[in-house]
Amino acid sequence: MSTDPFKNLDPAQTVKVLPRHLAGPGPISPSTVWPFLLDKDWSLHQPEEGTAFATSPCLRLWTGFEPKPEEPRKGTWTIAANRAPFGPTAWRITLDASTPVELLHDLHTELLDLYLEDRYSDRDWLYEDATAPHEAYAPLFAHGWSHQVKTDGTQTFLAPDGLGGVRHRYATTGSDSPTWRAWGGYPSEPHWQARFSFGTPTTLVAAFTASLISTEPVHRTAQDVPFHTRRHLYVAAAIPAKQMSGSLPVAPSPQGVGPGRSL
Repeated sequence: MSTDPFKNLDPAQTVKVLPRHLAGPGPISPSTVWPFLLDKDWSLHQPEEGTAFATSPCLRLWTGFEPKPEEPRKGTWTIAANRAPFGPTAWRITLDASTPVELLHDLHTELLDLYLEDRYSDRDWLYEDATAPHEAYAPLFAHGWSHQVKTDGTQTFLAPDGLGGVRHRYATTGSDSPTWRAWGGYPSEPHWQARFSFGTPTTLVAAFTASLISTEPVHRTAQDVPFHTRRHLYVAAAIPAKQMSGSLPVAPSPQGVGPGRSL
């Protein structure tokens, strides 16, 4: 794409855009990202300033948002699991706050499903996930992502535009390096990154990559779309201001995100 599709748009104009990895973060807030029943089940600590936390009833799972609006990536989202309440961390996911909000929402929705599956079964789904790695990366092939394998034990999948990627450290058996890493933007200076530590359930990674390649357009204002990659975005529709009220809606999760779970 050689021209800027936002050139003649008012900065406040709302648009629906693809691909998701270049869309910008969208509305950043726990209420947009977290699907938990905070008033009935999960515990919430959300001060006016500083880090917000949500904790599962079993106290083994928590997610937090540390806002840093003055920084380019706006802060950090963290998901972590402990085998025992307040014990050592078994696995951790960290994501820049500049990660598209739809990816964050779909990841947390799958997290809640996995937690409920773990809570009402005799399996430790949070720590013994049987999902094969290919379920997280095979869908990328169907959407035209390239694949490169290196002898250092990593394989990398790049978006057709070269401005998004997923790296899988398949030979890792326990290390400080993330088993999975995803990013959007130029590889040398991405707009956002997501890191999944060793031990993270592959089911969560699969939900994240499925959301990453979803063809459901997302809502953004023209001014919120990263400037340096906007030439690579497709504007699906421009939405008149009178049709928008309140905060921007999160696009619904695409059909078939990760392995379906129900109670």
